[in-house]
Amino acid sequence: MTSTETVDHALDLLIAHDMPAFADLFEHDGVMEFPLATGGATREVRGRDALHDYLDDYASLLDIRSLDRTVHVTTDPEVVIVEFTVDGVIVATDRPYRMVYIAVITVRDDAIVRYRDYWNPAAVVDIVGSDARLAGGRAS
Repeated sequence: MTSTETVDHALDLLIAHDMPAFADLFEHDGVMEFPLATGGATREVRGRDALHDYLDDYASLLDIRSLDRTVHVTTDPEVVIVEFTVDGVIVATDRPYRMVYIAVITVRDDAIVRYRDYWNPAAVVDIVGSDARLAGGRAS
């Protein structure tokens, strides 16, 4: 698979609510980073096992219904930049969820090595209110 195909597959797994398979796309010591996270929000999840734990209850928090994407190929064949908009529902409140993301994803040998997830923490708090689990970096 190319890096772009791996990223497309990862996003398809998010839509399918298959978080275990999403986490399995990561290299054993791969890392997911949230550079814009604020306060006590999660800034980094390191390792596939930790990512499985981190995403364990994701489907009970957010029901992703659609994901529009634009994938950008870079001069580095291992690095893909993707802009995407997620539409869904916050499970606990049935409130609509819409968020725009930019991710810089490094893929090597069909595995995600590094996933830098840029999202707007203030917008997440506006959407989810006081649900600290979503506001704490799990909203992507």
